[in-house]
Amino acid sequence: MTREEGPHSDRSDRYCVIGAGTSGLSAAKNLLDVGVPVDVIEREDDIGGNWYYGSPSSSVYSSAHLISSKAFAGFLDFPMPADYPDYPGHAQVLAYLHDYARHFGLHQHIELGRRIVDVRPRTEGGWTATLDGGETRHYRGVVVANGHHHRPRLPQYAGSFRGNEVHSADYRRADRFTGKRVLVVGGGNSGCDLAVDLIPFADRTLLSMRRGYHFWPKFVLGRPIDELHELTHRLRLPLPLRRVSARLLLRAFVGRLEDYGLPTPDHRVFESHLVINSRLLYHLRHGDLQVRPDVAELRGDRVLFTDGTEAEIDVIVYATGFEPAFDFLEGAGLSWKEGVPELYLNLFHPERDDLFFVGLVQPDVGIWRLADQQARLMAAFVAAQQGGHGSARELCIRKAGPSPRMSPHSYVASPRHRLEVEHAMYERLLRQHLGRLVRQRRSTTNAVTVAEIPT
Repeated sequence: MTREEGPHSDRSDRYCVIGAGTSGLSAAKNLLDVGVPVDVIEREDDIGGNWYYGSPSSSVYSSAHLISSKAFAGFLDFPMPADYPDYPGHAQVLAYLHDYARHFGLHQHIELGRRIVDVRPRTEGGWTATLDGGETRHYRGVVVANGHHHRPRLPQYAGSFRGNEVHSADYRRADRFTGKRVLVVGGGNSGCDLAVDLIPFADRTLLSMRRGYHFWPKFVLGRPIDELHELTHRLRLPLPLRRVSARLLLRAFVGRLEDYGLPTPDHRVFESHLVINSRLLYHLRHGDLQVRPDVAELRGDRVLFTDGTEAEIDVIVYATGFEPAFDFLEGAGLSWKEGVPELYLNLFHPERDDLFFVGLVQPDVGIWRLADQQARLMAAFVAAQQGGHGSARELCIRKAGPSPRMSPHSYVASPRHRLEVEHAMYERLLRQHLGRLVRQRRSTTNAVTVAEIPT
C-alpha cells in the first residue's frame, strides 16, 4: 500500500511523540500534564527504547548497567526505587520505565509496533505524519524523541580485514567471542565496558584508543562518583577550582595513568565526555587487558597500529559511537551542521514552534533528568501557545540567534562531542527559560501546571 492509498485521520488537536523510550515517555507525560493530548508512536512491541534489551533498536548488552548512579538517573518527579543498587542493570531500568508509564497512565496513549515513515509540515499549519502501511494523520505538532543511537559510526581504515567486524550496536553477549582474539576500538564508556566484558571469554582482549582519557572510578569513599561531581556544582565552585580538585581526586584514587599502560590525556579534565569505569583499571593492572593506539591499517588477520606494532585479531568490535539520523524528517526542512541538526538549546527548531527534539543531548551525567527538564520547558511552551500568549519570540525563546553556550569550556574536537553539554549549565538555561514562561503565564492566567512546580 502506498502512502497516498492509506487511510487518513485528523488528529490536529494533539501532538505526535515519536518514540516510547526515556525521552518519549517524559515528553508525553509533561504534555499531558498541561492538557495537550498525545499519540506516542513506538516501532517496537514494547516501551523502553534503548533499554528494551534484545529488541532490534536496542544497543544494550546483557551485562549493561547505568554509568550514572540511580540518584541522578531517574525522572525528576519519579525517583528510582530505594532498593535498587547504586548502578541498576538494564532489566531494572526497563522495569522502572514501565512503572513510570503505569504511574502516569501513559500506556493508553502509546501505539506499539507502529513506525513513522515520513513527517512534513502542512501549508495550513500542523504536520502530516505517514505511518507504516500508508496511514496518514494530521497532527498539531511533533516531538522527536527516538534517541540518537540508530546509525552506527564506523571508522575508515586502509586495507581489509578477514575476520568478523561488529559494531557495539550489535553486541549482545560476551560468550559469543569465547576463544577469540578480540580488538575493541574506542576508548569511551562503551568501549571500556565491552573490553572488560570480554575478558573472561576472549582468548585475548586489546583496546585501541585514539587519545588518552581521564578515567573516573565509579565509587569514591564508598559513594558514587557523580555524588561528588554534583556537589562541586552545587557549591558553585569555579571551573579552575573544580579542575584542581578533580586532578587531586584522580591522583589519589586512580594514580598515574601511564602506570596502567594508558596514554597521557591530550586535554584537561572536563574537556571530554567523562569515562567512568573501575573495572578497566583493575584488569589493566592485572594484565588481563592491553591498550593499543589507533589503528593504522587492516592486514587480513592482523592489525597494524600507529606505533608500528601489529597483532593477530579474529574479531574487531567497533565502539565508535553513532550519528544522529532522522530519515522520516527529510521533508521537514531541517538544517544540519557538522552532522547534527541546528536547534536552539538542542530542543527548539529555529523556525517552527511546533517541532521539538527531546533527548538530543550528550550530558556529563545521566540524560534522564535533562530530558525531563527539556520536556517540562517544551510543555510549558506549548501550553503558553495554547493559551494564546504569543509566538516563540514573545515567549522569551530567542531562537533567532545562536544557541547560548552550554558548557563553561570547550571540548576536544571529536564527533562524540557534537551534542555534548555540561549538565549544570544546561539545566540552568532550561530552568531560566521555564521560569520566564511560568511568570508570563501567572501574569495572564491563574492556571497552574506541572511545569510551575519547583524542581
